[in-house]
Amino acid sequence: MFRRKDGQRRPRRQKGFVSLRWTWAFAVAFVIFLTFLVFSLVIYGVMGQTLLAQEKSTVSDTVNSVQKRLEPISSNLTARTVFPKIDVSTDNGSTVATESGGNRGSVFSDAIIQKLSREDITVTVYNQSGRQVFSSRKSPLKTKRTADLRITTERAGGFDGLVARTPIVSAHTSKVIGYLQVTNALSSYHRTMNRVTNTIYLVSFGALVISAMMGFFLASRFLRPIRRISKTIDQINSEPQSDARIPALRTNDELSHLINEFNAMLDRIQRFIDQQTDFVGDVSHELRTPVAILEGHLNMLDRWGKEDPEVLDESIKASLQEVSRMKSLIQEMLDLTRADQVETQFVHAVTEVNEIVEQVTNDMQMIHPDFTITLENELDGPAWVQFYRNHMEQVLIILIDNAVKYSRDRKEIHVSVGSSDTTVDLAVQDFGEGIAPKNQDRVFNRFYRVDKARSREKGGNGLGLSIAKQLIDGYHGTINVESVPGSGSIFRIALPMLTPEQAAEFQRRHDADKPAPLNPDDLNKSNLA
Repeated sequence: MFRRKDGQRRPRRQKGFVSLRWTWAFAVAFVIFLTFLVFSLVIYGVMGQTLLAQEKSTVSDTVNSVQKRLEPISSNLTARTVFPKIDVSTDNGSTVATESGGNRGSVFSDAIIQKLSREDITVTVYNQSGRQVFSSRKSPLKTKRTADLRITTERAGGFDGLVARTPIVSAHTSKVIGYLQVTNALSSYHRTMNRVTNTIYLVSFGALVISAMMGFFLASRFLRPIRRISKTIDQINSEPQSDARIPALRTNDELSHLINEFNAMLDRIQRFIDQQTDFVGDVSHELRTPVAILEGHLNMLDRWGKEDPEVLDESIKASLQEVSRMKSLIQEMLDLTRADQVETQFVHAVTEVNEIVEQVTNDMQMIHPDFTITLENELDGPAWVQFYRNHMEQVLIILIDNAVKYSRDRKEIHVSVGSSDTTVDLAVQDFGEGIAPKNQDRVFNRFYRVDKARSREKGGNGLGLSIAKQLIDGYHGTINVESVPGSGSIFRIALPMLTPEQAAEFQRRHDADKPAPLNPDDLNKSNLA
């Protein structure tokens, strides 16, 4: 840990820190290399099985060819009877006995001669007693008598290949007249597989290098936005009031969306910090005056007002008035704080606009009998909005009360409600002093008053419109003001309108979110316990 300039500690990398870039690079390289290795092993196995099957087919064909040559012999096999049938030591261009035993043909057109001429094929013939009577080459293995054809893979000494053993049955007597052994050393097979193995080793090394480079490149590319986020966080940690933001990406992917959301979050945090700073400053400024007044009256009472009934009465009345102002200010600040929690506590609240507007209009007319408050309702039927009932009443009361405060000779207020395709529209119009164009964008700021002297006279703290805007923004609505100095102002509200089905679903969810009412029996049991 180390200290920043502001004295706070900034977390330092822990021991054993592993870079995510190298971790991702290793993981990507390992996966790519492992995939290549698996495919290589599969290809190696399939190739080996295919070549081995071909060699087994060659051995089987050789056995069949030799058997056909020797089957016409009726007695025990001897060198004299076997050599004329399968001897391959004949000079080029000479002839040998054909499979029929009667005709002579060319050596190069004889299938058995072609097979026996292969350097890795060895044909050995034994008589009935197991004595060798013919061998095309020196046999690497000893014979074993068998009752049927068997092709196996064997290793002995320097031999590693296929061995086929079968009895030779005379076609005339149907008796075993000898035994045949064909060996295939698989020389070409082993050479081919060795070349394939060496090639796989070489290509695997190249694949490992390329996959490592690719993994490092991809990891660096994907982590670049994260490094930007980390750099921005470090800047904000070192300077909390910094307006640093993460540079936006040109791509339209999840990382780009993450950066946009992160920047939006930073903007909201900065806005909250600014609001908090302004709020504390404004509250301090607003409370300074009533506190100073209270302090002055108390000092005056302490000096000479204790025995003067007139001074005592005046000071008590003034102090109570300032206490009432402070109480009103505190209540409005609490309302403003609750307005910030709309999106979390009243997300499923639903209100029918007709009923609320008529109720508030009638109540305000009763409270201000010297004003004429007119309601123009252009709604064809029930209109539902996502708005908590008490908050809707509060917004309308704020706007109508604000119209009353700033009205002059013409004591009229018009309230209208209607709808468009997707919104419910409300408007509150007064015919008072109006608002100058330069001040119209500031009337929703906290503690802002167009005429501070008149507002103090009417008891305003400059928080009403700010509370109304905060509530409307929380329910995804809009509010704006149109005003002409000397002619009055119109405050317009637009709220998203819900269909009856949406309103029913929101109401169901809102009821489900409410805590269950307390059971008196449970309370009695709790008190008894």
